[in-house]
Parts: sequence; C-alpha cells; structure tokens
Amino acid sequence: MPEPTRTQRLGAYAVVTDGERILLTRISDVGYPTGWWGLPGGGVDHGESPNVAVRRELYEETGLKALSAQLTDVHDIHIVEVGRGDMYEDYHGVHLLYVVEIEPGTEPHVVELDGTTDEARWVAIGDVGSAVQPVLPVVTYAVENLGQFTSS
Repeated sequence: MPEPTRTQRLGAYAVVTDGERILLTRISDVGYPTGWWGLPGGGVDHGESPNVAVRRELYEETGLKALSAQLTDVHDIHIVEVGRGDMYEDYHGVHLLYVVEIEPGTEPHVVELDGTTDEARWVAIGDVGSAVQPVLPVVTYAVENLGQFTSS
C-alpha cells in the first residue's frame, strides 16, 4: 500500500434548527462524498475569518443570511482510507460548529449552482440518519448534541 497523502482541512459549519427540524445540505457531484448530507458550511479560505466563512457558506449553499453566529463547539474526524479521486489519504477534518440564527420562516435554496451543494432543505430531526441518509459524521454529532446548539 502506498504512503497516504496527508490532508488537513478547517471548515466552519452552521447548526440551524427551528424546533423540530435541522437545516441540511447535500453534496453535489462536484464535492466529496457525493450524495451525502451535511451541515451548511465548508472550508475556511486562506486569510478568512471562520466567522465570515460560516456566513458566506450558509448563504452560498442555502440562500439564507445569518442574523447571528456563535461558535459553540469543535468536531474533528481523522480517517486513513481511499478518498477524493480514489487516492489513499490520511485526512484530518476540523469542523468549527456555530449556532446560527436566521430569519424565521425562510426557505432554503442553493445560490452557488456550480458548487459542492446541489440541495438544501429542512429535515425533521428524527429523520436524520434514517429517512435522510447517508449523513456525514458531523451531522450525527450535531444531532446527538443538539441541546448545546439550541439558541435561546
């Protein structure tokens, strides 16, 4: 087996809920892993503030604007397996999780049509991982720890 390519990625993600639902986005054919559901968000650009990144990504992927964004937790994943482009990869993803409030009653729609998201929608929390799957580990983590992400 060849030596894996090492990759580390910093991302900022929005945990947006409205009581019984959570806002999720689906990864397009441009992204990886295609068809999986995640939280709105993504990579922090070089020199970009994570607080700005989470707001930018939320808008690009859902068309929604953050009224507030509060850093609440950090999640990470470390895997060594075949990844993007069928390359053997040692991947470490660091996910900054923000509780984000949006204007109540707003519906999501993808703004960046050629990006890594092809669908954004509200999902019943009880459907995450069953009716809506597959989901990324960060989604499972957010749902399992939802109490800390509920804004007051």
